[in-house]
Amino acid sequence: MKNFQFLPARLSAHLPIKFSAAIVISSFFPLLSQAQTPTLSNLTVSAVLDGYYQSDDRLMTERAKGFGLGETELAFSASIDDMFFGKLTTVFESHNGETEVIVEEAFVQTMALPNGFTVRAGRFLSDIGYLNNQHLHTDSFTSRPSAYRAFLGGHYFDDGLRFSYIAPTDLYWTMGVEAFSGDSLRAADEHGERAFDSTGVYTAFTKMGGDISIESSWQLGVSYLRNENGQLTAEEHEEAEHEEAGHEEAGHEDEHDHGHGASYTGKNTFITDFVYKWAPDGNYKYQHLTLSAEYFRVSDFMVPELHEEFAGAADHDEEANSKDYHEAWYVSGVYQFSPNWSAGLRYGKLDSQLQHEGHFDQQTLKETELSIAWHNSHFSTVRVEFSHQSNVGFEIESNDNVVTLQYTMIMGAHSAHQF
Repeated sequence: MKNFQFLPARLSAHLPIKFSAAIVISSFFPLLSQAQTPTLSNLTVSAVLDGYYQSDDRLMTERAKGFGLGETELAFSASIDDMFFGKLTTVFESHNGETEVIVEEAFVQTMALPNGFTVRAGRFLSDIGYLNNQHLHTDSFTSRPSAYRAFLGGHYFDDGLRFSYIAPTDLYWTMGVEAFSGDSLRAADEHGERAFDSTGVYTAFTKMGGDISIESSWQLGVSYLRNENGQLTAEEHEEAEHEEAGHEEAGHEDEHDHGHGASYTGKNTFITDFVYKWAPDGNYKYQHLTLSAEYFRVSDFMVPELHEEFAGAADHDEEANSKDYHEAWYVSGVYQFSPNWSAGLRYGKLDSQLQHEGHFDQQTLKETELSIAWHNSHFSTVRVEFSHQSNVGFEIESNDNVVTLQYTMIMGAHSAHQF
């Protein structure tokens, strides 16, 4: 719809004198009725209610023990005009008796650039990996895999800019680059003495996929994240003994602390992901299977001075950890065997390094999760999940069994989910 806000001036300049003012005014009112701002007629409002009960804490999880709110979401989106689209998403979360409000998305995106190019600016979810660009309520499990919780703070959203491109090929093929402030992915700065780069994170990604038959489809992705503020410094290492004492006093709270910051950082993060989907006769509504897997490797998590000291300690101590990177992976299978019921099984492993008195200790976290969900419709889900986690090297070493009950309810129009 064209904008007619300057139409009266144009009319007055071109209409013959014999036209009366009444005719001009009467002809203007129908145009004025059409001149309503586009955002008022196509604004989409949606809300997602996410409530849960969890029998115990889990390491680095978004959800705490007891009753609470997960990612309860209120979102507004609209086509601003023929060139731009905008979205605002606020999230309400409750944990430890406190409620916080987070602006998770506030961005504008181009709609009419030529040749498959798109630009997005503001705050938004990064498109690295498979799960990260999806909201938490779309997951088939109550929490993200340990790889996401450890390296991306659950899911990584930030203030920045994205350039993406969809290639004109038979296979689906997209690629893009992003630049972010990177505040939530900064390495620890206990004394507040570091000078962090204001633009700290740069990413690049590509994804391609296609149909194998009418019943099957696949997608493969490769992502890279460069974190200019992600390396541990020598100054932090010199204070390791003091910091370790602090961890001994508050280790449990730290490991189960709720937040959106990464627990482990590094300069270079590499991610590979693969997804396969199957639905009989291509009818996804009644029955479908989704298999997915991702691998994360975070390297260069020490500045060169600290790396040399670490290497020297490893040479003199045969029992010292020799890894100079973090890594994590998971595999997942979700089968919806009827329109109303689905079951999912996921296994994941995290290998990380903890700084401790001149060297790094190995940490391992293994998680197995079984999820059973009832869907009354596409807009309502009730889920029960049984998870088993075992860890070595954390302050609180344990083998825990956790039960989580969750409901997710969507109100209002909601955009389609990602592949």
